[in-house]
Amino acid sequence: MLRSASAAGLRTGRVVHGTGRRIRKATSADGAGESGLAKLIELHALNSFGDMLITIALASTIFFSVPTTEARGRVALYLLVTMAPFALLAPVIGPLLDRVPHGRRAAMAMAMLSRAVLAWTMASSITNGNLTLYPEALGCLVASKAYGVVRSVVVPRLKPARVTLVKANSRVTLAGLLATGLAAGVGGLLHLIGPAWPLRGAFLVFVIGTLMAFHLPHQVDSAKGEQRAVLHAEPHTNPGETPPAEAPRAKASLRTVGPAVILGLRAVAALRGLSGFLTLFLAFLLRVDPVGGVSPTVGLALLAVAAGGGNALGSVFGSWLRSRGGEATITLMLMLATAAAVASALWYGIVTVLVVAAVAGIAASLAKLALDSLIQRDVPEAVRTSTFARSETLMQLAWVFGGALGILLPLDGTLGLSVAAALLGVALLWTAVAFVRLGVRGGAPHPRVA
Repeated sequence: MLRSASAAGLRTGRVVHGTGRRIRKATSADGAGESGLAKLIELHALNSFGDMLITIALASTIFFSVPTTEARGRVALYLLVTMAPFALLAPVIGPLLDRVPHGRRAAMAMAMLSRAVLAWTMASSITNGNLTLYPEALGCLVASKAYGVVRSVVVPRLKPARVTLVKANSRVTLAGLLATGLAAGVGGLLHLIGPAWPLRGAFLVFVIGTLMAFHLPHQVDSAKGEQRAVLHAEPHTNPGETPPAEAPRAKASLRTVGPAVILGLRAVAALRGLSGFLTLFLAFLLRVDPVGGVSPTVGLALLAVAAGGGNALGSVFGSWLRSRGGEATITLMLMLATAAAVASALWYGIVTVLVVAAVAGIAASLAKLALDSLIQRDVPEAVRTSTFARSETLMQLAWVFGGALGILLPLDGTLGLSVAAALLGVALLWTAVAFVRLGVRGGAPHPRVA
């Protein structure tokens, strides 16, 4: 008996060790191990794991525990209580982090530690039914977005020389999505023990993440050659050219991200808004009006698989994306999402609902990576990291706007998807006309400054 148990334990240990080695080999490929990107990938996977555990705990409390009508009110209150203060705090996060470029590891560690403390206190709030759950959730959101901003800023510092920025971001994003899928299963099992247990699990995950943040390479805290970026759409000028009527501003070309990036931001924000809309609208719709004869639980599970699988596929495709042609990719993704929304509105059913969820995931993920390639191409490295910091807030607010629209609309599938298709059509027309006027550029990326 003891021998059998020992042999089984030995085999399990070998499987775990072998799996760990394969994961480390995958994250360290193409020089990512030597540059330190592999450590960031592992840290981001842990961050996504913890965030998913918190999401499961909140969803079980706000969404699943009450009737649909009351749940819509609770979700709307959650968005209002968390997003209204966040909208005020968000403009401060980027500039504040710009002022601490030499403390990025500490900033990431503090974002992890803050969520560890808040996860522990939220576990008590859920158990006792306290209203303090909402401000604690706001704190988690702010800390999570602060981590996301710093992570985006850090990637260019750690990417290997032979890996493009878009491919590096794709690897980080894909690791986070895989960890999220794993956390969904773990969180579900913890929730069976009790509603507070996913939060206790998140506490442990974020404590480990706090320690891992300090083990990132020292170049994370380097700020050589960096300047702050200003998001506006002044006409782009080639190196050596003088902007018309603005000759005295010698540093103007270093303090603008260019019109292509601004238009890309707007288009990607439209796709993120679609993701937020579909997440909340379809979640409530499938709960009260199951489609295709499936139960609400099965319908929601299929929706989650379709959306998550779409995001993962977008990240995989992004690893093959070239650093040029970002405008065309973003426009194509917006066109694909619009077509899927139109088809689902015309032929509303379980198949088209799952297709539009999957396509929205692919389009949002791949368009975001294409936007990264635009930033790599058009923004000098002196201001590139600051540009990443300021784009994260816009993406989050766009998701919330779409989610709020999904809560406010009547729960009619054809009506909701028709509204989504119409709004996407406007965004597509605006983006296509703007990019045609700009001209699709394929110039070489700006040289590395540091």
